[in-house]
Amino acid sequence: MVSTEDLRAEKLFSVKGFVCLITGGGTGIGLMATQALAANGATVYITGRRMEALENAAKSHSPTQGVGKIIPIGPCDVTKKEDLENLVSQISKKEKYINLLITNAGISGPKAEPESEKATELKETLFSEEFSQWSDTFNTNVAAVYFTTVAFLPLLQAGKESHGHLSASVIVISSMSGIMSHAQGHFSYNAAKGATVHLSKLMSYEFKKAGIRVNSIAPGYFPSEMTTSESDEQQKSEIPDEKIQEKGHVPAKRAGSDEEMAQGIIFLAKNQYVNGEVIAIDGGVLLDVPGR
Repeated sequence: MVSTEDLRAEKLFSVKGFVCLITGGGTGIGLMATQALAANGATVYITGRRMEALENAAKSHSPTQGVGKIIPIGPCDVTKKEDLENLVSQISKKEKYINLLITNAGISGPKAEPESEKATELKETLFSEEFSQWSDTFNTNVAAVYFTTVAFLPLLQAGKESHGHLSASVIVISSMSGIMSHAQGHFSYNAAKGATVHLSKLMSYEFKKAGIRVNSIAPGYFPSEMTTSESDEQQKSEIPDEKIQEKGHVPAKRAGSDEEMAQGIIFLAKNQYVNGEVIAIDGGVLLDVPGR
């Protein structure tokens, strides 16, 4: 029987002893997840294409208390299998297992607003996009999620042995854009994120026999280099409230906070009874924009 003391938040949500890997972990949502896990005791490896950004993130945000650590590793282009295999090899030399993989790396792709009611004008606007742009968006946002997860299955399965059945998991960072019907001028991005949402469900079903959970977070508007095009000297971005309010479809009337993303990450990392879910952390956008 569980005692009342066992249900204290610091015990329920401790990830002390966890080994985690986050792609795109040096900025935006990836960095929010990195901080959340390291603050609660995890060893967190962060990877990406820019080592300088990763090293700066680790320097700026490593915990000053406790046993949690942020360790840059790479560089790694998640669209290249040789980079993924090299990353697995690097981590295998340092760790016997990982408990959590967060596939966060992504790109926004081309943008073209379908604003006209005239088909000829719609074609002129939208047909300017190239097949290669769509391929790049899908490679990074969908295929790379799949190949990254598959590459780390053995280390994840080893992780479940250290903390119990279904303790090892993957969190796929998808997007509310993959659930809504509004293209937002990003047909390729939203279509890719829709595929990412479904991919997370496929993987949750297929990998359950291996004892590995797969869930997805579909974020709304959170500050990142994708949403603001920049980061400050500590790899952080900011979205003013008025920018969100101008959109007219965000009931929260602001961007999501680091704390709110951290709560979602820790919940999925720790709750072993959640598998195959897509959790929207979107400030209520999907209440106003059709899609569910």
